[in-house]
Amino acid sequence: MPEISALPLSVIIIVFFAAAAVIAVAGTRLAGVADELADRTGLGEAMVGAVLLGASTSLPGIITSVITAGQGHVSLATGNAFGGIAAQTAFLCIADLAYRKVNLEHAAASVGNMVQAALLIVLLTLALIPATLPPVSFYGISPATPVLVLAYLFGLRLLRLTGTHPMWQPRRTSETQREEADDSTMSAVSTGALWFRFVVLAAILAVAGYAVSQTGVAIAGRTGFSQSAVGALFTAVVTSLPELVIAVAAVRRGALNLAVGNIIGGNCFDVLFLAGADLAYREGSLYAEFSAEDQFLASATILMAAILLLGLLRRERQGFAGIGFESTAIAIVYLGVVLVMVL
Repeated sequence: MPEISALPLSVIIIVFFAAAAVIAVAGTRLAGVADELADRTGLGEAMVGAVLLGASTSLPGIITSVITAGQGHVSLATGNAFGGIAAQTAFLCIADLAYRKVNLEHAAASVGNMVQAALLIVLLTLALIPATLPPVSFYGISPATPVLVLAYLFGLRLLRLTGTHPMWQPRRTSETQREEADDSTMSAVSTGALWFRFVVLAAILAVAGYAVSQTGVAIAGRTGFSQSAVGALFTAVVTSLPELVIAVAAVRRGALNLAVGNIIGGNCFDVLFLAGADLAYREGSLYAEFSAEDQFLASATILMAAILLLGLLRRERQGFAGIGFESTAIAIVYLGVVLVMVL
């Protein structure tokens, strides 16, 4: 079987978009399965969105970052990680537009979503700090890698505690979604069969993610774009398609907390791409190899996460074109990121 890089560029691009189509279809199916599992298990939409969907829909991205880092394509791996977080945050703007009743961040009032937004800022900052310091690694692994993993696990513990023992609640309004199980939407399929479907769909996303990683490297080698740009604008967007599809599908189903929790929870998990990529990269600390473009992307994602947190706290009912100020600002920042990476 010939190497992907040896194939004609047209064939590589076809494979790239075919994998993107598979990711989109599988992601759509996952939305319905996850929504029903949230009701049946009692975990709630925010927790299911953050952990189950966040991890499973991130499989294509983490496979892309780990494989490309192991092959020595550091900028492609890091660009995919940061670019994915930026793209997924921008996808919330699309989900906001899809929910025409009121600003999505107002309706999806959840302490858990705010905790995740704050956790995302912490994780991104922890990943960026080592890039500004002298390189340090032990057996080729940066100390930042276990710190990131531990911080993420601690954040999940905080998320669980805010769900079971909340110290305060957001103010309820007529537009605030109340998370209650809807028996009318329950299928006749058993819970075990739902879990099986969930695992199969997640596996399909993983295979498609491998195809994206290999074609992404090939495209980077054939075009004039830098690996950071290919990672941030091509592989990141394609591997983030499940989050977009699930967010829009969840909004249409009325599962607003699932939509927001999937995006923010997926973003938190996506920071762990860097930890996996650092383990795969055997030349030393991955963070020490961050380029100026990588640091710019990291800074931009922190800015977008902070704007989102402000929007979740303010909970503006209506803004420009029916969306809140946070969605407008995030869209502007992301457009700026794209222009900087392309020009």
